[in-house]
Amino acid sequence: MKRLLSVMLAAIVGGCASAPPSPAPPSDALYRSLGGTPGIERLVDASLARVHADLRINLFFENTDLADLRRLLIEQICAASGGPCVYTGRSMEEAHSGMNLIDEDFNAFVEDLVAAMNEVALAASTQEQVLGLFGPMKPEIVGQ
Repeated sequence: MKRLLSVMLAAIVGGCASAPPSPAPPSDALYRSLGGTPGIERLVDASLARVHADLRINLFFENTDLADLRRLLIEQICAASGGPCVYTGRSMEEAHSGMNLIDEDFNAFVEDLVAAMNEVALAASTQEQVLGLFGPMKPEIVGQ
């Protein structure tokens, strides 16, 4: 299982990092496959719980308003997946400026996200689409 996760992570994140950004979803199909807003809320809650427990990256969130972060992640995933939300947060470059994040930090977040998606029982195809939303953001996050 760990080997499969590593291969999947490397393929998706690596592929997304070098691929041009995906166009916005043409419909709300991904939003619906996530379970709408309630499903996205479950995914965000599971992800934040894993990030909070992850000693590799939880220090980056020590001074973060977690309720606001939760709200913004829900907005971001909802909007990016074709849902009715509007993302009201800062750009990824602004939000991560001065943090000097490295590839390993980004990969740890993605690993936590994958584990959360497994926890909430998202289909593999849905997981790939969600990872496709985050992969193109990597250059805006890492090295800022």
